Amino acid sequence: MTEKSNGVTATERLLAEFCERSFLKLWSYPNPYKDDGHELCDLLAVFGNYVFIFFDRKNELPEVSDKDPQVLWDRWKRNVIDRQIKTAHGAERYIRSGRPIFLNAKLEKQFPIVFDCDKAVIHKIVIAHGAMEACERASPQNIYGSLAISYSDTAKGSPHPFHIELDRHNPVHLFDSHNMPIVLQELDTVSDFSTYLDEKVRAVSVFDYLSYCGEEDLLGHYLLSYDAARKRHVIGPKEKGQINGVMIGEGEWHDFVRTELYKNTKNENRISYFWDELIQRTCQNSLDGTLGGDCDILRGESAIYEMVKEPRFMRRGLAEKMLTAVERFPETGDFTRQVTFLPSFEPNVGYVLLQLRTPDAFRAEPDYRGKRLTLLEIACGAAKNKFPQLVKVIGIGIDAPKFSGGTVAEDFILMPCKAWTDEMKTHYKELNREWNFFGTPALRQFTDRVTQFVPPPRLSRRSSSSKVGRNDPCPCGSGKKYKKCHG
Repeated sequence: MTEKSNGVTATERLLAEFCERSFLKLWSYPNPYKDDGHELCDLLAVFGNYVFIFFDRKNELPEVSDKDPQVLWDRWKRNVIDRQIKTAHGAERYIRSGRPIFLNAKLEKQFPIVFDCDKAVIHKIVIAHGAMEACERASPQNIYGSLAISYSDTAKGSPHPFHIELDRHNPVHLFDSHNMPIVLQELDTVSDFSTYLDEKVRAVSVFDYLSYCGEEDLLGHYLLSYDAARKRHVIGPKEKGQINGVMIGEGEWHDFVRTELYKNTKNENRISYFWDELIQRTCQNSLDGTLGGDCDILRGESAIYEMVKEPRFMRRGLAEKMLTAVERFPETGDFTRQVTFLPSFEPNVGYVLLQLRTPDAFRAEPDYRGKRLTLLEIACGAAKNKFPQLVKVIGIGIDAPKFSGGTVAEDFILMPCKAWTDEMKTHYKELNREWNFFGTPALRQFTDRVTQFVPPPRLSRRSSSSKVGRNDPCPCGSGKKYKKCHG
């Protein structure tokens, strides 16, 4: 069983809850410690080569009429932001040094995730609480009370309150009370979150300055700027040119979340959390020490680890197809099996969903789960033989929900199969003779396209992120051309 802190302060507990509930349940640990007994950071999350170091600090910026507002601001910034940034740089140096990390101040239990310090991609994230109300009071143009951010070469400190200048050569991500929940809710998978932070670091390094009125506005700009050639969202212009800086104005996020495109996508994404439930249930069993099998989830050798990699829009597509397969399971036969193959977002990776209907007496046998797991392995091997380009197959085995009486227990298999010898091919071919997985005349193949944004039915069925041209009508329904509305 792995013991974890829940955070010390109210805002730390909120941060831990966001990370655990949304995208890093098994891979996030509040309040880790250095080998000298001092806290390393407020929360450390590690997934693969990605290391996320979170620092959370709250201190209310007071409204005192008889004191200089600039003096109050400078003091608040120094305590809440500047010191946390300095500590963040120190934490990165500590992690890079390879010194041990512990889960408690007594240094009894080491951090359970092993990663390569030299290859790690480290993102330092400071969350500053306490200035939102003062920021709203200071300017009626500030929609949310978010801190304005600029990355530049100088980063000497802005003379204006509520505007933070950061060093673009050693960037730290700065969130605040308003936009921290937005970012962690909108980018609630490891893939989506890390891809956004990577692109932000890239933009900061490419342009002489990057300036925006709030992190939520940068996020809105990012989601609305898709480079089809590079197949990813970008910050700044898609085309290379004589541009040395990017400024993003107030209201980008405010306008985006009011579009029908955004609202419909959020509605369509609800089904995707079925995928998250599968992951979270297994992760909790691992934390509780009740997970069976011999997989090593924390070190990446597991089906769950591969499932966590899927971005939100792909989870939507996978969940839809899985639930459709459950719904269409045949009604006839006391012993029935059905396999469904689903491609992953990761190249040359696929999922095999095996559903079984067996008599109650057969399911009650002590070795039933072992038999089901063996059958799932055969189905995964058959999938590799059917689709030879696969380098990994993830198997998910369940009793058909239609006939299991509401009891759900999943088996998972990860089959690495990049090296697939003739002997292995023949082995699984022989095992599959009795079952004929992916070889029956009833086999049907469908081609579907999953897009990140889903326009409402009355609008064009095109993804705004990848298919809407700058001169096309904007999918939000404003009647303007896309470049005028959101370009």
